[in-house]
Amino acid sequence: MYLPETYRSFSDKFPEVKGCYEQLGKACRSAGPLDKKTQDLVKLGIAIGANSRGAVMSSARKALAEGATPEEITHVVLLSLTTTGFPNMMAAIGWVGEVLTKDAQGE
Repeated sequence: MYLPETYRSFSDKFPEVKGCYEQLGKACRSAGPLDKKTQDLVKLGIAIGANSRGAVMSSARKALAEGATPEEITHVVLLSLTTTGFPNMMAAIGWVGEVLTKDAQGE
C-alpha cells in the first residue's frame, strides 16, 4: 500500500507514537458493527469534510481494497456537495479521480 514519505519519516522518527496511533485506529474500527468497506466510505466522507487531500486519497484507496466500486466512491464525493460546498467537493472529486485512474491503470 502506498504510504507518503512524510508518514514513513514520522513512523521512523516516532515509532512508539505511530504504534499507539495504529492501535487506537484498530480499536475504533472494532468498536462497532460497520463492515470495513462501509467504514472506509464513512472515513472518506469525513476526510472530504476536513478537506484533507491525503486522507481523501488514502480512504479512497482503502475503500477500493475493501471492494467499494468507483461508483460508490464517487457517490460519497457527490453527497459531500450540500454539506461541505462546491469547491470542497470539486477538490475531492479531483483527488478521488487520481486514485481511480491509477487503480484502473493497475498502478
